[in-house]
Amino acid sequence: MEIYYISGIAVIVIILVSIKQINQYERGVKFTFGKYTGIMDPGWRLVFPIFQFYKSVDMRVKAVDVPDQNAITKDNVSVAVNAVIYYRVSSAEKAILEVENFFYAISQYAQTTMRNIVGEVTLDELLSGRETIANRIKEIVDKETDAWGLKVNNVELKDIKLPGTMERTIAKQAEAEREKRAVIITSEGELAASQNIARAAGTLAASEGALHLRTLQAINDISSDQSNTIVFTVPLEVLQAFTGFVKKSKQSGSEKIS
Repeated sequence: MEIYYISGIAVIVIILVSIKQINQYERGVKFTFGKYTGIMDPGWRLVFPIFQFYKSVDMRVKAVDVPDQNAITKDNVSVAVNAVIYYRVSSAEKAILEVENFFYAISQYAQTTMRNIVGEVTLDELLSGRETIANRIKEIVDKETDAWGLKVNNVELKDIKLPGTMERTIAKQAEAEREKRAVIITSEGELAASQNIARAAGTLAASEGALHLRTLQAINDISSDQSNTIVFTVPLEVLQAFTGFVKKSKQSGSEKIS
């Protein structure tokens, strides 16, 4: 009886020691006598010591911060680029069997890929097409790491650092571009204003007396302020009329004297 009792206790202890918990966000890669024997799903699983062991793999999305990478663009400008890669394990079996440390491996491969891609584009393309370049990095890294059981969800370029002299040059270029647009907008406004003035002048000239009425209206608007001094030029037609009247008066006077 004592032997059976001791044996029963030993079996219970072995079972308790063999119980392993796999969390919902994990998968367990099980080995028996050193050989891969299957994937353990979430829950309590039996892994008998000495004969078996397992490695748990986190299946959640991970973020890899790619540090600053010094690279030279296609037009020979030195830049420092950093990024972040979001990926997850799609196959726990491959992630353990095909690569020693998938977290380190994807980080190193992303750094190399980022330097290569930056070297294939000009500075203007790098600054204006960040999303396009990030997508190219994602496609290359995702294709390579597929054999490692990894799936790249997204790549984001966080920062692009330029030399100080290049930053000042770009700032001057942007300022010149803004001044150019301002001059164009001003000239277009002056052109439109001159066209409107020309049409208004043509309308006033076509209507008899319209110009005089417009002049009187302008004088009335100005005279509303008592501090203004108005110098009014009499139209030439009025002066000619007064000149004719004076000549007639002189002729009539000379006739009376005679």
